Amino acid sequence: MVSLLIVSHSENLAKGIKELAQEMAKEVKIEAVGGTFDGRLGNDFNKIYTALEDTYSDDGVLVLFDLGSSYLTAELVQESFEVDGREKIKIVDAALVEGAVIAAIEMSLDKSLEEICSKLESLKLNKI
Repeated sequence: MVSLLIVSHSENLAKGIKELAQEMAKEVKIEAVGGTFDGRLGNDFNKIYTALEDTYSDDGVLVLFDLGSSYLTAELVQESFEVDGREKIKIVDAALVEGAVIAAIEMSLDKSLEEICSKLESLKLNKI
């Protein structure tokens, strides 16, 4: 089953989105990471890397993020991940809350990573 990683500048925000998405799909593996190593707002490469390792699935991992620097840090983490696993990690630009809920539901229906990404794209949930 595909898993979900939520990346935010705020640990509280990430945990809240995880709580909401997990309520809709209890069996889906969801990790939430936010803030810096010392509890400030921001991103932390090591925290994201560890969360990605914990979330990793052979079926794939969907990564959703809140702001541009979260995307950039997640992308650096993806590039640092083992070569064979990189293509199973998709970082998607979608509305964070709605995207997480819809993705979790799709994951619970055992949809593929590509199907979930297409679903998010077809709903026009991108932030821009």
